[in-house]
Amino acid sequence: MIKNKMNFSGTFYPDDKKELLKYFEIFTLNEEKINLDISPRAIIVPHAGYIYSGSVANIAYNLSKEKKPKRVIVIGPSHRYYLKGASLSIFDSYETPLGDLHIDKEFCLKLIEKYDFLDFDENAHMEHSTETQMPFIKNYFNSEVLEIVYGKIDAKDLSLLITELLKDKDNFLVISTDLSHFYTLTEANILDEICIEAIKNQDLDKLTKSCEACGKEGVKALLITAKEFDYKVKFLDYKTSFDVTKDKSKVVGYASFVIGESIVI
Repeated sequence: MIKNKMNFSGTFYPDDKKELLKYFEIFTLNEEKINLDISPRAIIVPHAGYIYSGSVANIAYNLSKEKKPKRVIVIGPSHRYYLKGASLSIFDSYETPLGDLHIDKEFCLKLIEKYDFLDFDENAHMEHSTETQMPFIKNYFNSEVLEIVYGKIDAKDLSLLITELLKDKDNFLVISTDLSHFYTLTEANILDEICIEAIKNQDLDKLTKSCEACGKEGVKALLITAKEFDYKVKFLDYKTSFDVTKDKSKVVGYASFVIGESIVI
């Protein structure tokens, strides 16, 4: 059995099980109650260290936990390794401090065979944008997992894959992205508000031209599919690194959203 090993435990998130569970408990205790009028099929969440963005991501996972999907597909941008297209992990399992997540290898191989832009490049999978999601998935879903790390890719191509994945009700998607990076707090708030409004309103033009986000292609791809399925987008939370560091000079923004079918409450 070949594991996709943890590379960022102890830095981006705790490597101790008890400490990690305490994080989730505190995040949940401090959450404001949200009346969700959407049946979740996908979430957009940040991927910074948990002390900065974990509470923002936790809201989306906590609100979606009743879905109990068979598979959770995590899609995130490559930060350290140049990649053309996308790499789909075909390890046997994904390691987390809470226990391993099984990877549906057979399902992965079928997707690689079908989509030209998909391959497996082991070097691409030392990636924090996807790894930071795995403890959340183990804690809230404990499902099978697929990890897709993308580099230079057209959002329209990626949306074809997302459309196929979301046609299967057993699948749930996690799109990983942070927002603006290293602006002043005032500048970051302005830039991030543009991005948040673009996502909320499913405004692909504004998202393309005016939004700053490291995972923008993944977000665009999901929104293309959302329009096709008539899914709605619900904004959940927004914070910046300033909330922790109190440094206004170089700020990173984080937001979370739920995407899915409208329901009557």
